[in-house]
Amino acid sequence: MNRKKTLSRLLLMLRPYLGVLILSILLAAVSVVLTLYAPVLIGDAVDLVIGPGQVSFQPLTALLVQLAIVAGLTALVQWLMGVCNNRLTYHIASDLRSQAFSRLHEMPLSAIDKSSFGDTISRITTDVDQISDGLLMGFNQLFTGVVTILGTLGFMLSIHVGISLVVVVLTPLSFFVASFIARHTFQYFQEQSKVRGDMTSLVEEMVGEQKIVKAFCYETRAAERFEVLNQQLRDCGSKAVFYSSLTNPCTRFVNGLVYAGVGIVGAFAALSGNLSVGGLSCFLTYANQYTKPFNEISGVVTELQNALASADRVFALIDQPAQTPDAPDAAILTHPDGTVNLCHVDFSYTPEVSLIEDLNLDVAPGQRIALVGPTGCGKTTIINLLMRFYDVNSGSIRVSGRDIRDYTRNSLRGGWGMVLQDTWLRSGTIRDNIAYADPDATDEQIIAAAKAAHAHGFITRLPQGYDTPIGEDGGSLSAGQKQLLCIARVMLRLPPMLILDEATSSIDTLTEIRIQKAFDRMMEGRTSFVVAHRLSTIQNADLILVMKDGHIIEQGSHLQLLEKGGFYAQLYQSQFATE
Repeated sequence: MNRKKTLSRLLLMLRPYLGVLILSILLAAVSVVLTLYAPVLIGDAVDLVIGPGQVSFQPLTALLVQLAIVAGLTALVQWLMGVCNNRLTYHIASDLRSQAFSRLHEMPLSAIDKSSFGDTISRITTDVDQISDGLLMGFNQLFTGVVTILGTLGFMLSIHVGISLVVVVLTPLSFFVASFIARHTFQYFQEQSKVRGDMTSLVEEMVGEQKIVKAFCYETRAAERFEVLNQQLRDCGSKAVFYSSLTNPCTRFVNGLVYAGVGIVGAFAALSGNLSVGGLSCFLTYANQYTKPFNEISGVVTELQNALASADRVFALIDQPAQTPDAPDAAILTHPDGTVNLCHVDFSYTPEVSLIEDLNLDVAPGQRIALVGPTGCGKTTIINLLMRFYDVNSGSIRVSGRDIRDYTRNSLRGGWGMVLQDTWLRSGTIRDNIAYADPDATDEQIIAAAKAAHAHGFITRLPQGYDTPIGEDGGSLSAGQKQLLCIARVMLRLPPMLILDEATSSIDTLTEIRIQKAFDRMMEGRTSFVVAHRLSTIQNADLILVMKDGHIIEQGSHLQLLEKGGFYAQLYQSQFATE
């Protein structure tokens, strides 16, 4: 039932290209008719060869000319059919990839975090390629094969009914072979697709983190993990290939039985005068053409099992539930005043492990809020909730006096500027990466933002300055340089509210002092949330929230918290203790 459902979905994707599909079927029919007409001409030509010195050359020449025309038309029609089938296949592959990639943008982050990145990549690339290969073989051979079987059977019945019955009686053997192979190959191809996705995930992980692998001498264990997956892929792949390889010899055996049966019965018919020698020659050709599609269709069925197993994985990605859509009457946050309120907020990533419980916070416009505390206390989680990367389990978060769920996500996130500890740069030039925040920015604005972020100096020392191309994730740039570019990106846009999550963690102390001064100027009049472990960077904050186990246990200014001598004072003294 799962295979039928998957196949139905694939066929439904043909609806936009119904015209091309109909044209392909018509071309397949014309190709088969021309192919089946050729044996008739050959049979007539054989009957004209009566014996030595008794050949009728004039009508034979005419038949040969017709045969050449038929062969030429057949080649043209088959080429046009191939063009149509390629168009159908690659349109469907393109649509599948587009739907899968679009779904990635619609899925909630919680779903993306739970899946392996490598497996997701494998579904969009490798699995869609497998579907494309299976469909292309199906379109090229399935249509033609079915029409060939029906057409050949009709031609044979018109020549001799008795011999045709021999062919019809032996035909079910081919269906049995195809059915047997299809049942056994699907499960192995399905397992093969899953293991292939796991292997892609492992390779992507090992290649992307090669420095960590080498630093912790993980090469041997990585090789062992790879060998386990490789062994699994070899086992299920071998079984899939074994059963699929049964197609050719089994169907050829059935073909041989049909051909032998036709030859024996046809020979007796020719001896009795019920069939001419040319007719027998024509019948043997038809018998060969009749059985050949069963071989091809069995191969197509085997390939389709692989395609359907891959389609299952792609549709599983496409069917992932989308994030809660914006309300139909969602408002556009145009000019936020900077007021942020958290009211009785509860949130946890998994129901079993509680994180934030009954969190309350009122932030006035332009206030600088610093979040400090041990790792895992919920600092970054609050940032994720403010940006609505995750929705609260209960309670509410308000911006400008309104629940953030009442705004569209795009307008809400447009009101925030983020600089994170984890940098992200795309393939392109330095200029492109800074202008990612504002594609319409002028060169002067880009340079001014880079100067404000203290990135202008190192950019001008690059071979091509702002036009220097960089690879994915910054290429050869240092961690500090990449972070400066991310800071310049926010400096370019200067939204009304800011989030700085360990924004200077990869920057040297001297540059950090300069950047901190730039941040101070940037945060003037803007509501800002700053997450920091280095307490020296938040001493000027208006309000410092000390978090532990998802709760705010202390709050106040830097001096007030030191005077209390509580948890914050312990954190500060651990970093700046003197003799």
